Amino acid sequence: MMAQLPFDAAPYKRTPTFCESDVPAGLLGDHSTKAGTWGVIVVEEGQLNYIIDDARRERSERILTPATAPGIVEPTIKHRVAPVGPVRFHVQFFRHSAE
Repeated sequence: MMAQLPFDAAPYKRTPTFCESDVPAGLLGDHSTKAGTWGVIVVEEGQLNYIIDDARRERSERILTPATAPGIVEPTIKHRVAPVGPVRFHVQFFRHSAE
């Protein structure tokens, strides 16, 4: 089951839009956000495989498209992305409004 963004999370930063040829290497390998930081992966065009591979969660893979719900990145949970052909996407970062 995909995580859900907390109702009190507030946006604070957005990445540029990436395409399949300029995805930062850090996003293609296992990485995580800091405690209290959530991410929302928004696919603008194409398809992006979102992989959660953390010992604290069941491993999962999901193809994100403009027609699907965005990928929700939980704080500190290891994940990565992999383009599936041509793609354009960005990540919006959120944190709890009290932080």
